[in-house]
Amino acid sequence: MSDPGTTLSKHQVTCGDGLETLLNDPQDPHDPYETTETHLERLLGRALNSFDLPDSTVERLGTALAHSSALHSSHHSASLHRATYRHTYLLSDGSALSLWELTHNAGRDGAEQHELYAEESEARLAASRLPTGPPPGWTAERSDGRALDEDDDLELLGALLARPIPAQPRMYVPDNSADHARRVLRRAENADRPGPATARRLRLAFAHHITQAFGRHCPVEGGRDAGFTLYEHQFLLLDGSEASLWEVEHTATPDGRHMCEVYEDERTARDAMESRSRVR
Repeated sequence: MSDPGTTLSKHQVTCGDGLETLLNDPQDPHDPYETTETHLERLLGRALNSFDLPDSTVERLGTALAHSSALHSSHHSASLHRATYRHTYLLSDGSALSLWELTHNAGRDGAEQHELYAEESEARLAASRLPTGPPPGWTAERSDGRALDEDDDLELLGALLARPIPAQPRMYVPDNSADHARRVLRRAENADRPGPATARRLRLAFAHHITQAFGRHCPVEGGRDAGFTLYEHQFLLLDGSEASLWEVEHTATPDGRHMCEVYEDERTARDAMESRSRVR
């Protein structure tokens, strides 16, 4: 690929001579001598949503020969401790399969909870729905000590929306990227979402990367808070070109339900967020 900033990152698994097995990562916080069978039993047993995993995925995991676990991302604040782990398994047919584990303390009693997902995008979505605001009783203040009101909140939101995303290298991962693009477009509910031409082009995607560009809660109609999150889904296509989808996830709906909107460029996506946040 011509772009020197484009990097591919993946697990490499080969069969026959020179079999490259996935052994336990020395950074794995769990027992490095744990068998893969025991590891899977423990992982599935503690996950609150393990019953949501596709049956085909669970069946394939039954043939796992070795595994590797690694911390993918983490967030720690006064009110929330959250981490995402990627557990990768070498199967008997020579292929690799990954599970994404989200751990957090957002439950009622603050105890650590575990959730499992078959797709990274699903784990990201679940993580974005966790509360990130200050604990009850905390107040945000200006530098002069005055409490922030709703107008201040909107002013701050507008300033944040205007900030560009800092440039950073794109780490593309080959992982059913064309299907990932299809699912992002399928869940878009906005009438001006990308059309058939974009969908056809993204069928050539063979690697992708997801970046969270923005996330915040702010007041909307009725005096309630709504959450806004902006993701860039970046795709590397077979012809060497790149394309992006900008996904806005928010709860600024009449009934407070979660809604996804998808746009072809960042400016339109940010304008849509700002428009939703100013509804009164």
